[in-house]
Amino acid sequence: MSVYAIVQVDVKDADEYAKYAVLAGPAVEKYNGEFLARGGEVEVMEGTTRARCVIIRFADLSTAKTFYHSPEYQEALAFALPVSDRDYKFVEGI
Repeated sequence: MSVYAIVQVDVKDADEYAKYAVLAGPAVEKYNGEFLARGGEVEVMEGTTRARCVIIRFADLSTAKTFYHSPEYQEALAFALPVSDRDYKFVEGI
């Protein structure tokens, strides 16, 4: 069953966050993730959000977790976490 990473981000330092993006994209690809939305315009109809929204599809929850905890993605996160506020979750598809 497909699993979706739902990521909402407020970036505080775009130059530093760009270092994350350079590493994160190849890590997603390595684990066969597919970007479905990546930083496009967001229009909130109810509730709240952060400035940047990303949706990534993975084959299953196991693969998604393996990706998230992988050395490649953890290296990328070392650049992202200090310069952003993030909400990151996995949601199973139907």
